[in-house]
Amino acid sequence: MKRRDFLASAAALSLFSAEALAEKKKSTTKPASKPKSTAKKAKPGRGSVKSAAASSAPVVHTADDPIIEKPPQGTSATRLPPVKAEEPPATWQTYEVTTVVTVKAATGQTSLWLPLPLNQDTLFQRTLGHSWDGNPKLSSMRRLPDGDLEVFHSEWSDGSEAHFQIKTMVTTADRHFDITKRTIAPEREDILRRNLQSSQLIPNDGLAHQLGARIVGRIKDPVAQAKAIYDWVVENTIYDTGLPGCGNGDINQQLISGKYGGRSADINGLFVSICRAIGIPARCVYGLRVGPSRLFRSLGLTAEDATRAQHVRAEFYVPGFGWIPVDPSDVRRAIGMEGLSDQDSKLQSLRKILFGVWEMNWIAFNVGTDVELPGRQTKVPFLLLPQLEAQGTLRDGTNPATFEYTINARRRIEL
Repeated sequence: MKRRDFLASAAALSLFSAEALAEKKKSTTKPASKPKSTAKKAKPGRGSVKSAAASSAPVVHTADDPIIEKPPQGTSATRLPPVKAEEPPATWQTYEVTTVVTVKAATGQTSLWLPLPLNQDTLFQRTLGHSWDGNPKLSSMRRLPDGDLEVFHSEWSDGSEAHFQIKTMVTTADRHFDITKRTIAPEREDILRRNLQSSQLIPNDGLAHQLGARIVGRIKDPVAQAKAIYDWVVENTIYDTGLPGCGNGDINQQLISGKYGGRSADINGLFVSICRAIGIPARCVYGLRVGPSRLFRSLGLTAEDATRAQHVRAEFYVPGFGWIPVDPSDVRRAIGMEGLSDQDSKLQSLRKILFGVWEMNWIAFNVGTDVELPGRQTKVPFLLLPQLEAQGTLRDGTNPATFEYTINARRRIEL
């Protein structure tokens, strides 16, 4: 497919119907102001973050009225020219995320690892700082080279009851892909190689390659190839709400069984696997929902409790365009949780938006796979949930009965 033809078809695909938009009321929500560019990350230390302002309760749409009144900037649903990829977005929102962990007295040393938001500023997310409090014997913030991964590591001695709290301030802006611009600087070769390789759970050959070759056929353009893979994943997977966490991300098992689906780590991991198999660098991005969605109620928080709000997204790389965001898993989630048919016009609009757009009511933690936890020799497939080791046993936080922790997220409104 020629790029000009693909551009025309992509533009047509991402249009909302004028009738659907005309029925929506105009939003009166005041956008958050853009943070100052001079803001720096705070060093970790004891104490709590001071609340700058009270949060206001955002509007949450129901399944009967799910489509956004004010779509993410840059989607064609806004009927506005897209924001250029190299320009910072105009509207940012700031979230305060608080994680609290409590562990009853245990025999032997207790260790805790908490994933932290991206440590590098991007055009869609900036970490403003962290502060923590608790009674660990040792604590440190560790930055791992693989996947731009930052983790807070704490240890308690034998028999002590563990208490720990960390607050993080993160500001985000909706992220989108503009196919009309080829202005992105090349990615480092070592990063591209890493995101073409297989990992413990994500293969890049064999059945994945056979499936990818069948999906893309004679398509040569990498953006069009990725769009074909995205469409196939949306049409051939099932979102399983009965699975814990984000799923286990075992793509090998899906390919062998021919039963495709699961939760976000499984569905978006499948997209990543097929992309890598045909030579497109791709990766999962592990993160947390922190606010309500303007798209569908099920794609965001309905309260400040984010303890079970972990969500995995995906992106793929094309030279000249950079990393392009996608989320086929959330399309399947909307189908499963909103009771929509595959032919519903609202669902079709969502499907078009989520190839190239991330609504940033979500924060990214890392893109790491096969992660070796500091102070521990074994690896975990990915680091998204809190990890606790007590009495020599590693617990990943999927089961709340294993140890107590809560995550709260609230939006900070600057007056």
